[in-house]
Amino acid sequence: MRQVQNNQIRFGEILIPDVKISLTSRDEIPKILIGLQQMYINTLIRNKIFKILEDSIPENINPNNGRPGMYLWSILVLGVIRLNCNWDYDKVVEIANNHKILRQILGHGIRMNGIDTDDGILYHLSTLKDNLPLLTTEILDQINQVVVKAGLEILGEAEVNLKGKCDSFVVETDVHYPTDINLAFDAIRVTIRLIVEICLALGIQEWRQGSYLIRKIKKIFRRIQRSKRSNSQNKDKKDERDEMIKEIHQEYIDLLNSYVSRIILTIRKLREMGVKDKVESQLQKVEEYILDIERQIDQIRRRVLNDETIPHEEKVFSIFERHTEWINKGKAGVPVELGLRVCVLEDQHGFILHHMVMEKQTDDKVAVPMVEEAKSRFPNLSSCSFDKGFYTPENRKKLGGLIEGVILPKKGKVTGKDLEIETTDEFIQEKSKHAAVESAINALENHGLDRCPDHGIEGFKRYVALAVLGRNIQILGHIVQQKKLKAEKRRQKVNKTWDEKRKLKAA
Repeated sequence: MRQVQNNQIRFGEILIPDVKISLTSRDEIPKILIGLQQMYINTLIRNKIFKILEDSIPENINPNNGRPGMYLWSILVLGVIRLNCNWDYDKVVEIANNHKILRQILGHGIRMNGIDTDDGILYHLSTLKDNLPLLTTEILDQINQVVVKAGLEILGEAEVNLKGKCDSFVVETDVHYPTDINLAFDAIRVTIRLIVEICLALGIQEWRQGSYLIRKIKKIFRRIQRSKRSNSQNKDKKDERDEMIKEIHQEYIDLLNSYVSRIILTIRKLREMGVKDKVESQLQKVEEYILDIERQIDQIRRRVLNDETIPHEEKVFSIFERHTEWINKGKAGVPVELGLRVCVLEDQHGFILHHMVMEKQTDDKVAVPMVEEAKSRFPNLSSCSFDKGFYTPENRKKLGGLIEGVILPKKGKVTGKDLEIETTDEFIQEKSKHAAVESAINALENHGLDRCPDHGIEGFKRYVALAVLGRNIQILGHIVQQKKLKAEKRRQKVNKTWDEKRKLKAA
């Protein structure tokens, strides 16, 4: 049974619109909670978001039958909190079970005899790990559009032209620095562990020494890591050390090949015995890792024994997060980043109108798609600024047909017509404001998008979408917080004036 929210109000329950959140706190949690509360208070916004969440429930599932699961509203709230505060699941569990105001926003607050208490319902680690990934990228993207439009309406800017700023940055995947020897070790250790699990489940003792075999491989792996080329000026000593390094690598290759042959033989025997579909799927996974081992063995042989240079396009940078790319953006002190580029388009109010995960794409390939998609969602987008990395003559031409103001500096020397465009007052003014997008990127990195711990490309995209949504909800909460603070100050000023008048009258 999966529902958006519990529709049965309990006796004494503190309703979400009645939750009191600090207006003076500068921490991000109150801002997020105020944003979430605003989404709930506004009936039109709430109905849209709840409709999106309801549509995420599969059609073949009856929400009135089965065991009760986490409410989709709770999943959304905890997912946003997790990303915006950059917490792991253990931290989310602790806060979800002990943070008073957050629990009231989740619907667990009860007021008895004038005292705020709690219903005592606790969240467990496995529950959150199973449920928070249920919100797909598409669902989060739809909710994000509703949140941005709500924020613009509160600002009174819903019909005002939006001015965008577009830039990209790298979100790292949770991987170690890749070398051909450690990628081969990753693949062989996982392969041995999988084949051990399969054999033990079937009562076969052939691979009972799996842990010992992994340690044996690791010893040679460590020897290779410790072996360094000689810095001696003596050619004989250098040749001797090089030969020793080649011998260790050859020993490593031979050992890997021997275990791969044994694993292939075991797989053949298991299939001859007849295995169930579940075991067959596990065997297919083992075969995928075997291909990884064979590829890395080939690259080690070519690089070390044959002194070849491995082309970049043949390299793999993680056998677990296969979407990982080797990215060099030329930043000072950051020679290389392992992850994926993410492009964001921010408006003048700080809301992120659109984002895109760039798989094997550079900035100049996404400039037009970013503006096209943002324009389809927010038709009043009138201009957008970029840096030089997005420039091509074709991009400038296509963007000119989509929006009025195209702030796209040309690469290299600027002459002729390009010089006329880039020396106009509007171009110079908007170009000077473009650097503000770095503030949004820095905020995203500080609130979860520095490194993605979720697995797979779908997990990566979902993680990015949730971070963008969390950032926009925080901006929404900040706007509402400042608006309420101003109203409170006006009220206090009026009360102070009336008090002074009463005192004068009494005197």
